[in-house]
Amino acid sequence: MFEVYLERAAERDLRRLPTYIFDRIIRQIKHLAKSPRPVGCHKILGSKSDWRIRSGDYRIVYEIDGERQTVKVMRIRHRREVYR
Repeated sequence: MFEVYLERAAERDLRRLPTYIFDRIIRQIKHLAKSPRPVGCHKILGSKSDWRIRSGDYRIVYEIDGERQTVKVMRIRHRREVYR
């Protein structure tokens, strides 16, 4: 079981979301504790440990540390903004 941490930027992103999107994303973040590489996740090219999962039009960008068994959620943004 992995521990999931949210960076401050991810917390701010969550606060800005409408309730129905917030609930859907929180469910996916909780699922990362059980399975940090779920079906449909993709490695971000050019990085060592950054991954992304899709939640509708939103993307959850996170980092996996296998040694420490942690997942750090870095950004939660609309797909047009997340990679900037």
